[in-house]
Amino acid sequence: MKSISLNIDRALGATTRQQVDAFESKANGGMEMLHGGTGRGSDFLGWLHLPSSIGEAELNDIEAVAARLRECEIVVVIGIGGSYLGTKAVVEALNDGFDLLREGRKNPVIAYAGHNIGEDYLSELCEALRDKRFGIINISKSGTTTEPAIAFRILRKLLEKNIGRESAKNYIVAVTDRTRGALRTLADREGYRTFVIPDDVGGRFSVLTPVGLLPIAVAGISIRELVRGAADMEKATGADVPFGENIASLYAATRNALYADGKKVEILANFHPKMHYIGEWWKQLYGESEGKDGKGIFPASVDFTTDLHSMGQWIQDGERIIFETVISVANPDAALAVPADETDLDGLNYLAGKRIDEVNKMAELGTLLAHVDGGVPNIRITLPELNAYHIGQLFYFFEKACGISGYILGVNPFDQPGVEAYKKNMFALLNKPGYEKESEAIKAKL
Repeated sequence: MKSISLNIDRALGATTRQQVDAFESKANGGMEMLHGGTGRGSDFLGWLHLPSSIGEAELNDIEAVAARLRECEIVVVIGIGGSYLGTKAVVEALNDGFDLLREGRKNPVIAYAGHNIGEDYLSELCEALRDKRFGIINISKSGTTTEPAIAFRILRKLLEKNIGRESAKNYIVAVTDRTRGALRTLADREGYRTFVIPDDVGGRFSVLTPVGLLPIAVAGISIRELVRGAADMEKATGADVPFGENIASLYAATRNALYADGKKVEILANFHPKMHYIGEWWKQLYGESEGKDGKGIFPASVDFTTDLHSMGQWIQDGERIIFETVISVANPDAALAVPADETDLDGLNYLAGKRIDEVNKMAELGTLLAHVDGGVPNIRITLPELNAYHIGQLFYFFEKACGISGYILGVNPFDQPGVEAYKKNMFALLNKPGYEKESEAIKAKL
């Protein structure tokens, strides 16, 4: 099967191939640190060989639990950050976006909770679930992260009210720590089915663990193809693959060369509306991994051609601190052509008979040429098709490149100390026990 590909030729107007190649030794050093476990954050490298280590028994177990949850019309995935973004990215990319409108829908509705503290959002979700048997996949290593913990407390009680406490246990699955934490304690006490979040895999790298695989399987997507694609990319970006042939190393080196050349913002663009949440997942992966120590490329994302009518002007003519990475899908699943019209009032008969994808591809090419001419370097990633296999490849490619890129930048790609700052303030403002000193300090500021 064809593999995803990387093209950096249009990135070299601002950054030459010589500048990219100058990062070869640093990229190779990052690769060595990853595979040797000698870099900062090496306790969180469990994702590195994860695709090739997932066994048949684990996949069978996940699929069996998913089959039980698929008995429900709605399954709520509770989690925040990496605990839901990877799932949502895959589900939105690969499932029929209009399946809800069809009778005899194949797959359960996948709803999400615990990724915000919106009272209206959670209240409306509860109203939709009232008197229904629904499934819950609660994803939290500790069980005490504020957003998912609130959602789980509310939804667990609602499900127990709807179908009874004993029956509810059959439709609640906890994905959590192996031995510790509030969710593990509750799951053991209540007898919930559980899966383990590996200690050495951080949330933003966890889509190929049960964190992502279970809800993705519930959504009716082949987790075997997802894993197979990731495993093939694991080989294709291995430490034994030379720099010039290793797309993860080349991507990491190119973006760092552009950063050194003053390009501080990377815009991930797509021309396929189903890939919106891949951009959201990518933003967390790179933003949380690299944005520290006063360093880091700022990750942004856009959906073209939609956002060409809102952000296009800034990208074309704004400050030249940006570069684009475009994800392109070579062959869409559907085949739909523009029809002819006798009156041609809209002037579109020149497109009659052309596939919608051909029009889209010309918009993509025209945008690439305009942006490059406008001083925006362009990196292009091409997926042969939008399917589970190639999404698996794409996710592992981005993860591997992220680790290498973080080490080139000189940061720890696997921690996120800055995330805790707002939590301390929030806990103090809410008078959480143990935050009395912080509360006094905040009162003095206010």
